[in-house]
Amino acid sequence: MDSDRIDQIIEKHHGEASSLIQVLLDLQSENHWLPTKALQQVSERLDVSYSRIMHIATFYKAFSLVPKGRHQVNVCMGTACHVRGAPRVLDRVQDLIGIKAGETDMELKFSLETVNCLGCCALGPVVEIDGKTHGNVSAADTPDVLQGYE
Repeated sequence: MDSDRIDQIIEKHHGEASSLIQVLLDLQSENHWLPTKALQQVSERLDVSYSRIMHIATFYKAFSLVPKGRHQVNVCMGTACHVRGAPRVLDRVQDLIGIKAGETDMELKFSLETVNCLGCCALGPVVEIDGKTHGNVSAADTPDVLQGYE
C-alpha cells in the first residue's frame, strides 16, 4: 500500500485521532492486513502513539498484522452448526484449499478461520466467505461453494 493511498484514507476521516479505528478498518479492508509502514504513517498523521495503535490492532480480531488472503473463509463451529456437520465441512475446506484454520495460503488467495457463531443457526452448517453467508453447506457442497472464489 503506497503512502498516498494511506493519506487518502486518513483524509477521508478528516485526519482526526477519534477516527483511528475506522482508519484502521479501511486500511485492513483494502489491504487485507495492517503493514508496519502504514501504521507508522497513521501514527504520525493522527498524532497517536504507535504503541496505542498497536494496542488497538492487536486487541480487535478484525485486524491482522500479517498478510491475509483475498478471500476470508469463516466456518461456523457453534453448537447448531457443529451438530449438523460443521467439522466435516471444515475438514473438506481444509483439504480443498490446502491450509488449516488460522492459516493463509502461500498465494494469499484464502485465509481460513473458525468462528463460534455467525448468528444464523437455522442455516447450519454455515460457511461465510468475504461476508457472504452460505447456509446448509455439506461436505459434498463445499467445492461448489469455494469454486466461485477461485
